[in-house]
Parts: sequence; structure tokens; C-alpha cells
Amino acid sequence: MKALYLIVAFAPLAGAIIAGLCGRLIGPRGAHSVTILGMVVSFVASLLVFQEVRTGQPFSGPVYTWISTNGGLSFDIGFLIDPLSALMMVVVNFVSLMVHIYTIGYMRDDPGYTRFFSYISLFTFSMLMLVMSNNFLQLFFGWEAVGLVSYLLIGFWYTRPTAIFASLKAFLVNRVGDLGFLLAIALIYAYAGSLDYAQVFGKASALAQETIQIFPGTQWSLITVICVLLFVGAMGKSAQFPLHVWLPDSMEGPTPISALIHAATMVTAGIFMVARMSMLYEFSTPALSLILIVGAITAFFMGLVAVTQNDIKRVVAYSTLSQLGYMAVGLGASAYAASIFHLITHAFFKALLFLAAGSVIIALHHEQDMRRMGGLYKYMPITYVTALIGSLALCGIPPFAGFFSKDSLIEAVQLSITPGAGIAYAAIVTGVFVTALYTFRMMFMTFHGEERFRTHAAHEGHAAGGHEHDDGHGGTPRESPLVVTIPLVLLAIPSVYAGWAYIQPLLYGGFFGDSIVVLPAHGVLVELGREFHGALEMVVHAPSALPFWFALAGVAVAWYLYLRRPELPRIIAERIKPVYSLIVNKYYFDEAYQALAEGARKLGTALWKVGDVAVIDGFFVNGAARVIGWTAAIIRRFQSGFIYHYAFMMIIGVFVLLTLWFARA
Repeated sequence: MKALYLIVAFAPLAGAIIAGLCGRLIGPRGAHSVTILGMVVSFVASLLVFQEVRTGQPFSGPVYTWISTNGGLSFDIGFLIDPLSALMMVVVNFVSLMVHIYTIGYMRDDPGYTRFFSYISLFTFSMLMLVMSNNFLQLFFGWEAVGLVSYLLIGFWYTRPTAIFASLKAFLVNRVGDLGFLLAIALIYAYAGSLDYAQVFGKASALAQETIQIFPGTQWSLITVICVLLFVGAMGKSAQFPLHVWLPDSMEGPTPISALIHAATMVTAGIFMVARMSMLYEFSTPALSLILIVGAITAFFMGLVAVTQNDIKRVVAYSTLSQLGYMAVGLGASAYAASIFHLITHAFFKALLFLAAGSVIIALHHEQDMRRMGGLYKYMPITYVTALIGSLALCGIPPFAGFFSKDSLIEAVQLSITPGAGIAYAAIVTGVFVTALYTFRMMFMTFHGEERFRTHAAHEGHAAGGHEHDDGHGGTPRESPLVVTIPLVLLAIPSVYAGWAYIQPLLYGGFFGDSIVVLPAHGVLVELGREFHGALEMVVHAPSALPFWFALAGVAVAWYLYLRRPELPRIIAERIKPVYSLIVNKYYFDEAYQALAEGARKLGTALWKVGDVAVIDGFFVNGAARVIGWTAAIIRRFQSGFIYHYAFMMIIGVFVLLTLWFARA
């Protein structure tokens, strides 16, 4: 089976290398053919691995030794293939395959066509190496690799200043989180003496007894420090408050990569990592509380921002931020399986929504402003129906996939005894209303109501920016080609089906086994499982739960505000102008960070000009040179070659020495 694991990981890498290095030789058709073939091979292999894991034993072991020393230190490239990693492999490969196929239609005439296919295959390889790793070194390699390739993809249209700024912003914000992540790995190696998951997890209870002195005179729980630092890394990668600012700006990249980054790769890496480290987090209640609170803030407040956005891709982007907050809350409540379940269903319907948004952008000649849309359901029936399925799943309306995962997560948080669970529950339940409001605001403004695209010269601006093709249909939108709509349909199927099929095995059937460890005191899913009697009964009893009515209320309010009374949102915004300004400006985090960066730049400039140029260079370096030069100039006057000058200097020297001798005597 080891050969099969290698195929899963390295088939996308092979496609990326061929498309990247031989793109000019094989041409655009060859580039997309070889990368899609690599994804098909990897996806099929991951399905075989998934079936093997379900019926056999997990695999954990090295496949290549990178570094070994005489002192016994060894850094290996290894795989941990268990139910958690196998499930992630299938989801990552499926979503990536759909994005690859979709890209053929979306990026058809882009001059960077072959380069883009190389990047997205490399991105998939990086994510697979992350989820398949069995040690912290390889985890860090995959962690950094997805960050690097995301930088290349967000800034893919490198001639646009906004794209360059967005890619740099994503890269730098992630480096902040990665510093914490790297410090956590260093502490793990220092105290556990290994980077191998199995050995570290085996010492978890011992690590929980250790303390560390960060500041003189204060003792901190070692495992809490490790878990908090690991979560700092997850805050950057999975865009949790306050390191969330990079994710909306990543919309500057082409829509296919927006779907890939926001659905099954990169942003889910932090959620996956915390679930993988459940053995450590279970021994640190403070770390779990931190995750709960941070996730609740992200889920609620980022959802509010989505209500104020008019760019269709940014609405979906802020939706991703909010849903990542839900997943984090589940992790904090020790409902790791529920968070992974929501990660899986979210991957399907969020990729579907992004690709549907891209289909609309194609039809409207790159227009992304929803105020210039409307009435598209008549012209784009496939896109409309699939987007509606994704929206219903996102809102948690039964019987769509998001209902099963989101409601299970919310109920698990309600049962949690972790400090902060009450606040988190209130935030995510209220967030259900907000989610339905911004989701159907997007649907109504895009597909229903007045056909506003006819009154705007949508073709004059390139709101999305970049080089996507123009379909040449003039002012009348048309359904996207099959290469675009087929992935929509294929993603819509699990957006309906995945909840029915997998809620029982993933949450209550022991699917994850030892992949996820939960202490008895935190067994909220065990308690929840006692009341679970099947997916159908869960759907039947949905109206008795608060989230169901909050979701319907959100849909109803969106219908009233954006179809029935479209003038009301502007009036409401004027009435609550201070609050609206705060939300529409994203709580001024971008401005605050920009001011911080400017302050740091000015401080650096001052230190350079005063400290370096004036003090170090000017006073010490150049000053010493000037003193020596001045002294040498004086002494040089006495080096004239005349004997009486030398005799005079000798007399002065003797006089000085006698003076010093008599003064001492």
C-alpha cells in the first residue's frame, strides 16, 4: 500500500512539474490534460486508500529518511494514513479535480493558462503532504508550501497592484501565525525529544504535568503554551480573528483558486491540524476556551460583514470566514468530529458557491457587483439551481448537507462544559440568522428581481480584474459551457447527499477511531449520540430546534429587504450609520494594521537615520576615522625631515615624561 500512498501524493506533483517546465512544448491542451490526469490518478488512489483504511489497519511509518545524525536525530518523510487523513485526501482530491476541470472554461484565453494549472496541481500536492504527514517536520513543510503557492496564486495576475498587495498581505499575515506554529514545534521537540506524532502523543499526559517559565517568577503549563502556539498558527492559516484580514483580499486571484483555497485546502489546514492534535488539546482546557471564544467572534462578526458586501465573491469569502469560525467553535467544545464533518460538507457547498459565482462572472463579462445583476435565473438555470442548492446547504436548511453538520456542531457546543461555551453558543445560533440573511441576499440580488445588468455597461469594466475570457454574447447573459457547469452539478450532489450518508458513521459510528481522542469529561458527541436516531428523524425534528427558525427568519428577511422592499436596506443603513460604517469598513482592522505597519516603517526609518546613519556610522565609524585623520594631520606637520624639528619633539617628550614623574612623586 505504500506505493499507493506515494501515488496519491506525487501524481499532482508530477502534473505540476510537467505543466510548469514543459508548458510551451505541450501547449495549453497538454497542460490541462496532464494535470487533470494527475488529479484523476490521485483521486482514484485516494478512494482505494479510503476503502482500505475503513476495512484494515491505519498505516504510520517513514518512506524516506531526509536527515540522520550519529546522535540518533532523524528527520523522516512519512505518512500517517488513518480515517482522518484518508477522508481529507478524498475531499481535497475531489474538490481539486472539479476546480481543474472548471478552470479549462474559466481561464480559457488567459496567457498564464499553463502556469495556472501547474500552480493549482502544486497547491494540491502541498495540501496532501500536510494531511498525510506523520510528523511535525513534514506537517510544517506542507504548512509552508500551501502558504507559498497561495502567494503565487493570489498574485497570479501580477501586473495588477491590488493582486500583488493581496498576495503579500496573505503571505505576511500567515508568517505571523507561522511564528507561533514554529515555536510550538520547537517546544515539542525540546520536551518530547521527537517530532513523530505517535511518540509525542504517547507523552501527552507527561507533557501536561510539565511547566515552563516564560517570564521570571511565573510558571505556565507547558501543554497549554504548546496548544496556544499551535492555534496561533491555525489562526493565520484558517483566518481566525484577528489574523483573518488576508482571506477576503485573496479574491484578487482567479475564481478557481478562490474556490480551492476557501473550500478544501489551506483555510481548512488549521482546523485539520487542531483535530489531529486532539490528544494534546484534551489536556488543556484554557487552550480549548481560547479556541471557543476566537471561533465565536469570527463566526458572528465576519458574518455581519458579509451582509454589507456587494462583490459576489467577497460575500462568499466572508461566508468562509464565518463558517471557519463555526468549525473552530466545534474544536473548542471537543466536538472534533463535528468540526471535521462540517469541514467536509462545507468543502462541497462552498466550492460550489464559488464556482457558481465564477459562472455568473463569465456570463456578465467579468462583472462582480451584485448591484449590477438580477434576474439571471431565466438565463442561467443550471448555475441558478446549483447555487440555490449550495445556498440552502450553507444556511443549514434540511435536508441539505450543511444542515446535518451545522446543527450537530451547534448542539454539541450547547452541551459543552468548556468555559466560554455559553457565549459561543449564543454567537453561533445568532449567526445562523446572519448566514441565511447574507446568503439569500446574494441569491436574490444576483438571480431574482430587476435585470439591472441591462442598465449598466458591465462589459466596460473588468471588476474581477485579470485576463479571463469574454464569451462574446453581447449584453444577454447565457449559461456557461459544459466544462463549467458539469463541476457545478457534481459538487451539488454531495452538497445534498453527504449529510445523509455520513452523519451517523462520522459522528456516532466510531469512524475516526483513534485518529481523534476525546477525554470522557469532554464527550459531548457521546451524549449527543444518545439522542440520535437516524438522519431522517433528525430532519423530521428540525422544526423543534432554534437554528431552523433562525435560518428561515434570515431567508424571509432577505426576501423582504431585497425583493419586496429593496429601498429599505439603504434607509436602515442611514438610520444606523455609525454601526453600518463600522461593519462595512470591516471593523477598521485593515486600517489599524496598515497604521501599525506604517508606524513600524517610520520607526525603522528613524532607527536607520538616527541610530545607524547618525550614531553608528556618523559618530562611531566615521567619527573615529575623522579623529584619526585629524590626529594624523597634526603629527604629519612634524614629519618634515629637519633635524631641529625632531630634536624639538624629543625635548617636549622628555618634558612631558618628567612632569608626569614629578606629579606621581
